[in-house]
Amino acid sequence: MVKLLENTFRSVNIGMVNEMALLCARLGIDVWEVIDAAATKPFGFMPFYPGPGLGGHCIPIDPFYLSWKARASGFEARFIELAGHVNGHMPEHVVDLVARSLNANGRAVHGARILVLGVAYKANIDDTRESPSLDIMQTLGDQGARVDYSDPFVPSLDFAGRRLRSVPLTAARIRRCDCVVIATAHGQFHYDEIVRSARGIVDTRNALRGRKSKKIVRL
Repeated sequence: MVKLLENTFRSVNIGMVNEMALLCARLGIDVWEVIDAAATKPFGFMPFYPGPGLGGHCIPIDPFYLSWKARASGFEARFIELAGHVNGHMPEHVVDLVARSLNANGRAVHGARILVLGVAYKANIDDTRESPSLDIMQTLGDQGARVDYSDPFVPSLDFAGRRLRSVPLTAARIRRCDCVVIATAHGQFHYDEIVRSARGIVDTRNALRGRKSKKIVRL
């Protein structure tokens, strides 16, 4: 129960900040600046950050087990299930941001070349379990996009019944793509080069903090 509480605590707080990110987007407010400002309070606030969804073996799974156990005991775990709903729909929101980035350049998702940066569920590891990047890639592919990925920690990937290989992240390849999606903020990515070369960028991790460009769409 201690482990379930720990992982559910994170899931619920991530769900809350993801919902805050969606609200801030509607209001035209930078959610990352809001979080940074709130984190200056010396007590009573613990910063959590929005993202493209939950990944890994624990946080996406343990809260749903606890919710199932609660229902079996005649108890409705509403916070847990609401957080799961919000977090589970973040990959769809990222796809909407990709469509917005493409529309700004007169392109549709169908037929567009999309490069997803990072398929591990968090930075600087090789674990793809429950990674939201896979959901983003699947949805973009279902909508007719031509999707590649680049991940220095995941050289190959079994995906949608076929074997994909990570493509080298070069300026020439970036320029050939219609949109680059930063799904995992690996430290090995050269972000200045990405900003210089990309036609459009969807940054789901605030990896481009401080960089100003009309081509960047932030979560």
